[in-house]
Amino acid sequence: MLASSAAFRHPRGMRRWVAALIGMVIVAAAIAPAAADGLTRAEAFRRAAALTALGRKLFFDPALSASGTLACATCHSPDRAFTPANALPVQRGGPDLRRSGTRAVPTLKYLQATPHFAEHFFDSDEDGDGSIDNGPTGGLTWDGRADRGRDQARLPLLSPDEMANRTPAEVAARARRVGYGPALRRIAGSRASDDALFAAIVAAIEAFEQDAQTFYPYDSKYDAYLAGNAALTPAERRGLALFEDPAKGNCARCHISQRGNNGTPPQFTDYGLVALGVPRNAAIPANADPNVYDLGICGPLRTDLANRPDYCGRFKTPTLRNVALKQSFFHNGVVHSLREAVAFYAGRDTDPGRWYTRNADGTVRKYDDLPPRYHANIDVEPPFGGRPGDRQPLDEPEIDDLVAFLRTLTDGYSATR
Repeated sequence: MLASSAAFRHPRGMRRWVAALIGMVIVAAAIAPAAADGLTRAEAFRRAAALTALGRKLFFDPALSASGTLACATCHSPDRAFTPANALPVQRGGPDLRRSGTRAVPTLKYLQATPHFAEHFFDSDEDGDGSIDNGPTGGLTWDGRADRGRDQARLPLLSPDEMANRTPAEVAARARRVGYGPALRRIAGSRASDDALFAAIVAAIEAFEQDAQTFYPYDSKYDAYLAGNAALTPAERRGLALFEDPAKGNCARCHISQRGNNGTPPQFTDYGLVALGVPRNAAIPANADPNVYDLGICGPLRTDLANRPDYCGRFKTPTLRNVALKQSFFHNGVVHSLREAVAFYAGRDTDPGRWYTRNADGTVRKYDDLPPRYHANIDVEPPFGGRPGDRQPLDEPEIDDLVAFLRTLTDGYSATR
């Protein structure tokens, strides 16, 4: 099944093609009995539609949680680009909703092209040079430990801080109790085990999260601009120039803003994992212990790379699509406005006293959420760098212009509104 070049040049055409292909792949991988017998294209589409419809119901149903009040949509609100509907840095969950997570909830939109995690990632699509090792890249979570949507869906269902099911069997039992048994058995088989029913549940959620119109519509003002169907305002044009200027915002270094070599829409991320040195967030209950640190790739939630000190402090570079709808920024939710997030990049090193705590003697405790032995991992490329008191790479009007441009990345643009 091949896509036409016209489909790749136009995001909507590409969207429909990718959605169809992904749907068939998901179904073939998730429904073992049917896949073993072989599926016609029509059967694959029908099964993909059924799986997606079931996943949509499961996504919005709090009955799968131990508390009976927490659904996937509770923390991933459709009105906020599938990020939280509140400004809390971390969300509350557990069997009685009294437990707090340790990381901000990321968006579920525009994850469909995320590569599997790799310590050494080579990509020639953007820069044309496939010999460059981009280092740790990919994965769907802040630390890249989940590669597929179904693997990511397991995490909140079984996390004691979130939906708080103790086992996959407990999830399956809750699903059967509220009437999903027949639909799940049609997917997993009439004699499916609890593990198979759980696998069907997370596969259905994965299928829903691949629904193109819902999760990757590519209908922002910037998409319309790239297609020649919208004009940017002067502030938005200045912001785009700053975004792409290596000596100013330099945002496009990690948040790719131009179409790929094959004409695919920009994802506004390079999927890399990078250490930004963001300030410690005292509002996270776990941080009350000064010896507790979230080290990203090397732990504590990810355990397979705990012996890689050169990775400590690295977190995934998220897409900037719909970033203006977020209310908490960075992996620990320490910043609560888009403008402040941009200002952090501009002034982290030139005005550290604005961002970090101070020692008893009044000196700034820079990079206070990462042990000093890992400070060498922190990104120092522009707009970072410089010394306290140096001129910032972005002044206040330029920060405003950058924010104006970032607002063009919000889905649902219409020239008539």
